[in-house]
Amino acid sequence: MFANRFTAFVDANVLAGALKRNLLLTLSEAGHFRVRWSAAVLDETERAIETILGERGEGDARARAAKHRSAMERAFEDATVTDYGEFLNIGARLPDPKDGHVLAAALKAKADVLVTDNLKHFPPDVLSPLGLDALSADVFIANTITLATASAVPALRKMRERFRNPEMDAERLLIRMEAVGLLETATSLRPFSCSL
Repeated sequence: MFANRFTAFVDANVLAGALKRNLLLTLSEAGHFRVRWSAAVLDETERAIETILGERGEGDARARAAKHRSAMERAFEDATVTDYGEFLNIGARLPDPKDGHVLAAALKAKADVLVTDNLKHFPPDVLSPLGLDALSADVFIANTITLATASAVPALRKMRERFRNPEMDAERLLIRMEAVGLLETATSLRPFSCSL
């Protein structure tokens, strides 16, 4: 579909939460875009998942977080961007230079979009001259669904049907999306709830 020409580099803050991660990876797996990340992003993601699981009191958070990372790496073997050191100096222009590795890897990947929920750290005046846009996970997912509803909705239905603990019907999934701040995503899917 779009996978041969549209690349999304995803930041750790959108991969940490289970629902956002599932939505993004399901849409990528369905061929709507190529997903890219770096080992540093996955390191941050793994630590964030461990923290989330630990705060919820779930047992063996470290091992479970490592398992999530491993599953992502197996499912998307070509997603990891390496050798982006030559672009690290560009990150010095960001409000928080510690985010420079994210920008550098996105540039190395020739990403069309940087998907992050930390938009203030990736301002348009820095990214636009580089041919890169930053979008929140919510806007990116909603846009992806709107551009290819006929294939996105069935892919997301399959994702929903895999949920077992707890099981979710379409309405419950939409409510969960809203609860984690995916308001535009839920709005874009609501007209298709009978197919979701």
